Amino acid sequence: MESRIRALALVAAACLLAAAGCATTPAPEPAPVANAVLRALTLDRALEDRILALDPERITEDDLRTTLAAAPAPRIILLHGGIYPVHLAMLSFGYFLTGMGYPEAQIRDPGDQSWSYSPYQDSAQIAGLVAWAYERDGLRPMLIGHSQGGIHAVKVLNELDGAFGDQIPVWDPIRGAAEDRTTIVDPLTGAVRPVLGLSLSYVSSLGAGGAALLLPHQWKMAGRLRTVPDTVDEFTGYSIGLDFFAFSVPGAEEADDYRHNGRAQVRNVKLPAWYNHVAAPVTHDLATDPLARPWISAYVPGEANTPVPLEAEGRSVLWAADVWHSVKKHWCLEVQRLIRARRAMLGGG
Repeated sequence: MESRIRALALVAAACLLAAAGCATTPAPEPAPVANAVLRALTLDRALEDRILALDPERITEDDLRTTLAAAPAPRIILLHGGIYPVHLAMLSFGYFLTGMGYPEAQIRDPGDQSWSYSPYQDSAQIAGLVAWAYERDGLRPMLIGHSQGGIHAVKVLNELDGAFGDQIPVWDPIRGAAEDRTTIVDPLTGAVRPVLGLSLSYVSSLGAGGAALLLPHQWKMAGRLRTVPDTVDEFTGYSIGLDFFAFSVPGAEEADDYRHNGRAQVRNVKLPAWYNHVAAPVTHDLATDPLARPWISAYVPGEANTPVPLEAEGRSVLWAADVWHSVKKHWCLEVQRLIRARRAMLGGG
């Protein structure tokens, strides 16, 4: 635990250094018009063919470096926990993602350049940000939540599903304000469609539940947290074997299980009881570890992987590997979807 605290201190220092260069706010961009995203895609045909040939379930280091990294990437929205300074743990995970090869610009907020979002921010704003990002990128975002941020991730899915209202304004993160519209131009079809009903490609939640559901801004999630609506393709819920924050205890594992109420693919992953709830996302050093990185890169859920290295040292290798596999998978799937839409628009196969 002492080593984890030292790691958080290092991350805090890095955060202060990074903040020094983030004072300039970029100018907002105009909303795309029909087919603008597809026409702006500049991948050459050979690269498109290599991307379409990738197996999303088995993206190797070489695949990522030589092929996928040359393509656009979906926005990843990190949602940190609610107790200060637990946001530094999610900052560490952001560093892990970039260390593994994910573009930093697609993680940090386009406005204030923060690495993660607070669970106290209005979930309708996060849902509006999903729409803003999809309209500009043509790639559906991913949400990764920790602790109270994990509750918020499911709350955003419920927002998009219409559980809390029948309209959601587009949220412009550059201006930090809602736009005067509740529709977007779908970048793949060119049709005007409501924000309500949009879906994400991948969402995960780590250590969600417990006393956080008693907080007033999370009351509406009581009875909803473990049910995943159809506003996501794939959802993974991570629970720690012994987690007093999330009220997870041995013998009551089924109480932590998530389930779909329609078509969403839902996985439940049980993490070892010695995982620390607060420090679990502290993973930045794994991207450069000579033992952990190759194992993480080769990891495939549900297969007979070699024993997890370094877990006994209190490092969240299994969680990091499982999330990274899903991130690579949905990065690939979204880019393949974008390429196919462009080819269909141009009339080519």
